[in-house]
Amino acid sequence: MTQDQIAIVALLAATLALFVWNRIRFDLVAVGALLAAVLLGLVEADDAFSGFGNPAVITVAAVLVIGRALALSGAVDRMVAALARVAGGRFAQMAVLCGFGALLSAFMNNVGALALVLPVAIQGARGAGYSPSAILMPLSFATLLGGTVTLIGTPPNLLISAFREKAMGEPYHLFDFAPVGLALTAAGLAYMLLVGWRLIPSTRRGRRAEEESFEISRYATEVEVTSKSKMAGRSVMAFEEAQKGRIVVLGIVRGKRRVAGLIRLEHLAPGDLLMVQADTQALEQALGDGDITLAAEHPPEAGGLGDLVTAEAVVPANAWIRGASPADLDLRRRHGVNLLAVSRHGHPVKRRLRDIAIEAGDVLLLQGDADTLPDTLQALGCLPLAQRRLTLRSRNLWLPLALFVAAIAATATGHVPATIAFALAVMGMLAARAIPLRDLYTAIDWPVVVLLGAMIPVGGALETTGTAVLAVVLAATMAVTPMLNNAATVVIMAPIVIGIAQQLGLSPDPFLIAVAIGASCDFLTPFGHQNNTLIMGPGGYEVSDFWRVGLPLDAIIIVVSVLLIPIVWPFTA
Repeated sequence: MTQDQIAIVALLAATLALFVWNRIRFDLVAVGALLAAVLLGLVEADDAFSGFGNPAVITVAAVLVIGRALALSGAVDRMVAALARVAGGRFAQMAVLCGFGALLSAFMNNVGALALVLPVAIQGARGAGYSPSAILMPLSFATLLGGTVTLIGTPPNLLISAFREKAMGEPYHLFDFAPVGLALTAAGLAYMLLVGWRLIPSTRRGRRAEEESFEISRYATEVEVTSKSKMAGRSVMAFEEAQKGRIVVLGIVRGKRRVAGLIRLEHLAPGDLLMVQADTQALEQALGDGDITLAAEHPPEAGGLGDLVTAEAVVPANAWIRGASPADLDLRRRHGVNLLAVSRHGHPVKRRLRDIAIEAGDVLLLQGDADTLPDTLQALGCLPLAQRRLTLRSRNLWLPLALFVAAIAATATGHVPATIAFALAVMGMLAARAIPLRDLYTAIDWPVVVLLGAMIPVGGALETTGTAVLAVVLAATMAVTPMLNNAATVVIMAPIVIGIAQQLGLSPDPFLIAVAIGASCDFLTPFGHQNNTLIMGPGGYEVSDFWRVGLPLDAIIIVVSVLLIPIVWPFTA
């Protein structure tokens, strides 16, 4: 091995290890890998940031902006709601919503497609009397499968196309992925509708649907002992017994200190803050008796509030509030909302709400003004778990969709490159004010853009040093590590399979298509893809639920792909 070969293998191994470790943001790891490659002489300094001008990166950014415009217009919401009204019963709802989610995901970002259908799916499940956990995992998997159908359905497809253009002189076209992707989506949907949802443990599927928009028993909530409480001076044990065990005290904060020791023997005092887990009726009764009050239920200091309402929202992986605590965010003063409760993976947190670090997948119960709360959720980067109200004027309702369809048509006919077509669609939406200018940059998932721009030159270095075959062992390790970002997987795997194909005298196409499919179909953990992270809290899933349902689906994907890819994309060039 040459010095450059040793260096690129060592750099790749270190980068993969940091991705799997997941303690440092993946975009920072990617930039660090890029700078290391420059310092090691593997990437020319003049080419270090060339990846940010790659057409795939620009197209990903444009599609993200278009997805935000479609969400703001309300056109897709109306279509989803209309379909949900037509479907009656569990199977029909699941079939319609999963099918429509897959269709949306074929033409827009996976996360955006799920975000549009998620509130309707939750409300439909509750209205039909079954647990949302029965539909949310099939819906998430459906949106991942739908992304395999077109060039723009998921970033891995765009990246694979960029590598193909570099290796073979021509990129993939919009519907080149469709023959294999449609078959995979159909097989996957059939499995999930007939078998997959039944593999979700009955303890999750059997939960009774609540009439309220949230299930308080799955939250940790802060309450304060009132000055007139008849429980003042009595022990926590006596308080819990008086509530017949339906309110459980998880912790006590008195003044500025947390009470330590066996808290069940601690005597309550007026002003004590109690972290409790409670069902709705018990909490309402205790509040009505005047013994306790919701600690956060005070008018926010923003002033000028109208009717106070509550809203349930989930924190996506790219939300800027990730890692911050409610105290850091100063939600009441800066945003005019109260944080009433938090659910993490379907279970209450056991620390003070103001001190917890918000994580991806957390479900937040927020209270604020009815007129401004939807905008506040958007400003915080959270996704509502109830249907949104349409706020834009009707003249812009269908314009974003029309511009998007026009861009797809221009790309499909080959008259305009995808990058240009979707950039023009974005400019048209901005000119028509279909998306506010302030949302232009907030709609883009910048960590993913930075990851792509930084890792593309590193992937090129892997290819030019001739070490593609030597990296097969690392590729095998990556294949069994669903903790990696799917775009990073493609950037590293694409040069490897191109090198293998060239040395074997075979066409790179079947290998590239296989990489795109493998990177897009991540069903085994809630952490490998943002969609799975998003549904974990609202669905109340455990980590094991994903591999229990996802493992058979992986087997189906492998069988269908191995049979179909060589037919559509022969090994001989």
